[in-house]
Amino acid sequence: MEKVQGEGEMERRERVDQLTEAERVMIQHTWSKVYRQREDVGVSVLVRFFVNFPSAKQYFSQFVHMEDPEEMERSAQLRKHAGRVMNAINSVVENISDPDKVSSILGLVGKAHALKHKVEPMYFKILSGVLLEVLGEDYSDCFTPDVQIAWTKLMGLVYWHVTAAYIEEGWVQLSSSAV
Repeated sequence: MEKVQGEGEMERRERVDQLTEAERVMIQHTWSKVYRQREDVGVSVLVRFFVNFPSAKQYFSQFVHMEDPEEMERSAQLRKHAGRVMNAINSVVENISDPDKVSSILGLVGKAHALKHKVEPMYFKILSGVLLEVLGEDYSDCFTPDVQIAWTKLMGLVYWHVTAAYIEEGWVQLSSSAV
């Protein structure tokens, strides 16, 4: 596959930092608290994502025209997708010590979003930032600076694996027009 050049494109394929054992433990510890409230957290993340980045709604015909955050919160489709997002993150966290399994899980997510949904990969980076923001606010008691660093590294790994799947599927550009 040819190398792609340009601002915002996939030319930067260096592997992000791997997680240490201590970071994996911190992630699993905080996630155990978050996952107990997965529905509420997932909905909060997606509502904030769609309110702050309304262009992301273009991939969701069932709520593309929703503007009101409260209406979004009540949307069965949004709640269902929030559940899928949280379960995918849970699969990654549960398998965090098995890089091959994590790569496989995220490869499937990336492939589906590239081929079936045609979602610009940049939205994964944006969604990761929103997730980190919500976790930092809602779980400030356990989302210490060290935990935040670990989660930021994890979200970097998620993005790296997902975009690797996009590249495998022939995507040649990561558009910066997502924001």
